[in-house]
Amino acid sequence: MTGIKPYFCAPAFAHSAGPRTAQIALVGEAFGEQEALVGKPFIGNSGQELSRLLNEAGIKRSECFLTNTIAARPASGRVASNNFDLFCGPKAAVGSAYSYPPISSGKYLLPQYLPELDRLKVELEEVRPNLVIALGAKALWALCRTATISSLRGTVMHSTLVPGLKVLPTYHPSYLFKVWSHRPIVLADLMKARREAQFPEIRRPSRSVIVNPTIDEISEWVHDTLAAPPSLLSTDVETSHGQITMVGFARSRSDAIVVPFCDGRTGVNYWNSTLTEVRARQLCNLLLGSRIPKLTQNGLYDIQYFLREKFTLRNFTEDTMLLHHSMFPEMKKGLGFLGSIYTSEPAWKLMRKHQEELKRDE
Repeated sequence: MTGIKPYFCAPAFAHSAGPRTAQIALVGEAFGEQEALVGKPFIGNSGQELSRLLNEAGIKRSECFLTNTIAARPASGRVASNNFDLFCGPKAAVGSAYSYPPISSGKYLLPQYLPELDRLKVELEEVRPNLVIALGAKALWALCRTATISSLRGTVMHSTLVPGLKVLPTYHPSYLFKVWSHRPIVLADLMKARREAQFPEIRRPSRSVIVNPTIDEISEWVHDTLAAPPSLLSTDVETSHGQITMVGFARSRSDAIVVPFCDGRTGVNYWNSTLTEVRARQLCNLLLGSRIPKLTQNGLYDIQYFLREKFTLRNFTEDTMLLHHSMFPEMKKGLGFLGSIYTSEPAWKLMRKHQEELKRDE
């Protein structure tokens, strides 16, 4: 391609820091002023804040491997800058054969900088840490070919750059200087990273969830639950067009059932007769009206629908949204956010297809 600005990509490890036997690797975006002077990552103000965060999370920086997506500082002509977009161009500048997704809307990493991804891959393949922490959207893009940092931060996923490598994204320390209220979120992510770095594989919780049940399966599950009441029964509803489409119950972390009233595949009634649907509602009512303590997420949403459809409610005592908010009022409180902080689940909110009405979880 003609007109490409010459660029020299330094060899692997020329501008990285930390042991090559590290369990944790941290990948940033690009050099700032101080990093460009020293030739090493995370030396300036962002690096100092990163050191404080790591220390608070119980991670020793000296035991981490540190590198960047691009081991250079952005510049416009001879004027250096911290604007990563200077490494990028429009679709027309990268050509039709370009296979990488945009870093942000209409912005693609220019072809002359793609060798930096090869350099990053070589470094991570040699270090082979148990966990890579992607600091910022650009690092997440380089490692996983997506830059949706706000939706994916705190969740664990596989790298596309180095298949099999475990990645946990969070905000870049420099972002905190603009949005200081997000600092507790980054700290929580790093505390989670410390736990995840103990092993290289992604470990998802084991679940036994009955979906599309028969009426006999619902009856057996309900009566077994009432016969041996759990200390807490979680419940959740999904709605559409002002009606409950399904009710979920969980009697433990790994044992749950979903009782549908609308067939999500066809959009019509799940049950083949009115009598069977009435029986399913009666069984749900046995659980909802039992003395077993109930757990919800933003339970007021669920309760209004339950009452509207004449269910009997008793002992709704716990609400994860309210409990979290009482402890950390400065943080978000939606279910997706709580999942990213407290669980090892993937970002399940991104897996669902669009529905006309989504339950509000905060």
